[in-house]
Amino acid sequence: MSVSVIILAAGAGTRMRSSLPKVLHKICGQEMLSYSVQEALKISEDIHIILFFQHEKIRQHIECSFQDHLHKIFFHIQNHSKYPGTGGALMQNEQQKLIPLKHDQILILNGDMPLITKEELERFIGFKNPVALGVFELENPTGYGRVIIKDNQVKQIIEEKDATPPIKAIRTLNAGVYAFDKKFLETYLPKLTNTNAQKEYYLTDLIDLATKNKLEILPIFVNPKNFMGVNSKSELSKAQDIMLERLRNKAMDQGVIIHLPQTLYLEPSVTFEGECEIQPGVCISGKTKIINSLIKAYSVIESSVIEHSDIGPMAHIRPGCEISQSHIGNFVELKASKIKGAKAGHLSYLGDCEIGEGSNIGAGVITCNYDGKAKHKTLIGKNVFIGSDTQLVAPLEIESNVLIGSGTTMTKNAKEGDLVISRVRQENKNGGFYRFFNPNKK
Repeated sequence: MSVSVIILAAGAGTRMRSSLPKVLHKICGQEMLSYSVQEALKISEDIHIILFFQHEKIRQHIECSFQDHLHKIFFHIQNHSKYPGTGGALMQNEQQKLIPLKHDQILILNGDMPLITKEELERFIGFKNPVALGVFELENPTGYGRVIIKDNQVKQIIEEKDATPPIKAIRTLNAGVYAFDKKFLETYLPKLTNTNAQKEYYLTDLIDLATKNKLEILPIFVNPKNFMGVNSKSELSKAQDIMLERLRNKAMDQGVIIHLPQTLYLEPSVTFEGECEIQPGVCISGKTKIINSLIKAYSVIESSVIEHSDIGPMAHIRPGCEISQSHIGNFVELKASKIKGAKAGHLSYLGDCEIGEGSNIGAGVITCNYDGKAKHKTLIGKNVFIGSDTQLVAPLEIESNVLIGSGTTMTKNAKEGDLVISRVRQENKNGGFYRFFNPNKK
């Protein structure tokens, strides 16, 4: 589509009470600004991001997150000392000229709107009016600019900080999304002034200029959930709840069985295939793929692939794991491990290892994969039985068909068919209990 998109992300976000730029706070594991950029890229190849506060950090994030789309993304640093405000964000020099844009239709978004969708944005494209404004209605209008509409035309927008009590009672609100004809912006942007309480150039004042020149301004009523702005930690939490509901519904529409959906944490990068079942209290994050598997209650899975397996309850699958046709039980922790056709029933830590088919990992088994300087791998073949409370000191290779006795500390490789056992001989001292606790007793 022939539309240029401007994303406003220059503000400090003081109400977030954080040293982190507001637009880099995360919703379901992904920065708010990334959601806006993702949806914008679905409708345009000309994306302009306006930055000021901690602009280097924000730009670095976008460049890392959208490496394949950087030819479509352009950055502008707002001259905040001369041209503060949302209107000033579009100005590039003393003449208050518009920043360079490719297309004749301009869509302006805010970087703190993580819930916008491509479908909603498409409603702002293709109209003939020089200006269109997104509006919605809320019972509690606090925090939003009020919109005065007459005869289905927007007549005025009044920022809350400049509003009188009667104006604050209006519940038709500015959604913060604008569509402008490029010629309109080129004509009227230089006419903006900062004669207001905050001494800022308001984008909303363009509406006043348009009405004074008898130009029609189209109100586009949108779903307030999709255009929710995030200005505080409480609003961040509310936005995440909405995003989680979307992600859960999407998963269930794909055939995933979710018990107590409101207790499941998901991120947009998680995918499901086949028939999957998720029990209560599960947390699934990162680039995780779950295929025909059961994830039991209160398990955590991070950036891993789970296929034809059951996990948990209360298991922790850390990043980099590939688990197939296996049973991973309660209180088992895995990290960067490949397990195929094996069992680890409970109370084990298995890091930086590979485990083959038919192998059984007893309770309390750990791979000692870190020597204080570097990580090392443990390779376990097929049909290996590892008894409880065994320590496998990496680097280590255990070939197939090996039996390892309980309580073994294993530091040497094992060949196929070996029995491995490392224990101190048990001694029972007659009367030792009494001599220890009551040495005076005869």
